[in-house]
Amino acid sequence: MNRYYSLDVFRGATVALMILVNNPGSWGHIYSPLEHATWHGATPTDLVFPFFLFAVGNAMAFVMPRLREAGNQTFLYKVTKRALLIFAIGLFLNWNPFVIWKDNMLVGKRWENVRIFGVLQRIAVAYFFASLLVYYLKPKALIITSAIILVSYWLLCYLLGAPGDPYSLPGYFGTELDKSILGVSHMYKGEGVPFDPEGIASAIEAIVQVIIGYLTGKYIREKGKTSIEVADNKPIEKVSYEMLSHLFITGSLLVFFGFAWDLVFPINKKIWTSSYVLYTSGLAIMVLGLLIYLLEFKNAKGAWSRFFDVFGKNPLFIFVLSGFLPRILALVRWVEKYDDHGKPVYTTPFPWFYNHICKPFFEEPRAGSLFYAICIVAFYWFIAYLLNKKKIYLKV
Repeated sequence: MNRYYSLDVFRGATVALMILVNNPGSWGHIYSPLEHATWHGATPTDLVFPFFLFAVGNAMAFVMPRLREAGNQTFLYKVTKRALLIFAIGLFLNWNPFVIWKDNMLVGKRWENVRIFGVLQRIAVAYFFASLLVYYLKPKALIITSAIILVSYWLLCYLLGAPGDPYSLPGYFGTELDKSILGVSHMYKGEGVPFDPEGIASAIEAIVQVIIGYLTGKYIREKGKTSIEVADNKPIEKVSYEMLSHLFITGSLLVFFGFAWDLVFPINKKIWTSSYVLYTSGLAIMVLGLLIYLLEFKNAKGAWSRFFDVFGKNPLFIFVLSGFLPRILALVRWVEKYDDHGKPVYTTPFPWFYNHICKPFFEEPRAGSLFYAICIVAFYWFIAYLLNKKKIYLKV
């Protein structure tokens, strides 16, 4: 089976960017490309999550043949087990660290206030249903099914949303669905109101993101390295230029159709619109095509590719660690100063590092915040590097 180093680099780069955008020194001082779009539209940060789902589909294309050989029962067991574990880890992260500081005392974090969905939960749901569709349907049926999902979601948003403004924050139909099933206390409230950007309704769109990643990976696996020459009695694999051109054409078409659909169904990450799926999938295909050109055609490997490749070896573990460690360390606190009323002001390890190490280097607050985020990426890279050096690969 052909192996593509570029797929590992793509996955690793996505993990690195996820850590970068999730860990600014200050949420109040962020360069605009590193912020999510307020509502409609997409910034570079809005590409990270769909790119990761696309990478999940890529990996599926290389694993699925083995699962088919193992048989239906083994397939269902492994896929269900993996999806449940990823969902459970996501729920664990939301509940973690199980205690919080309140009135100078550690008190239990009540289940009634724990958010049920999140990034890992969406990955789990999308992975599970995409796996079922990929296993039981042929590629042509997958394309038709994906198209039906995208159009159906558009119609649901339009018909069930608020008349005249169905794609707005207050008009989105999925919020009421989440409230009725999950309950307000288990929803995300970062928008100022109960609204979950990884809610139930928009999860069906994420399934398509994984399917597109799978179809792309399947095409690369089957059509990519087709020409084999013999030099010194050794076979040499050649990457197909036809495959590469098809990737760029497909990616360009998806971006075009995404922009066209945006005219009536706006590109929007927070409700994961159909135009957003096409737009981000198209960009993911073109970025992957560029990496294939650089790494497989031109052999332009170097420190930059090795840096991202290390992240790609333990992607799920490093991402989970980046969410787990700050919350645990937040329990370790000490008095940094006293306010004007003589009350203690506490700090914790990561904020202390930002305020006393990173922030003083720059007059521009956003630069200090970005420098902190880069330091955090380097910190987790070092952990990933040590794991890779010892050939420790933690997978679910």
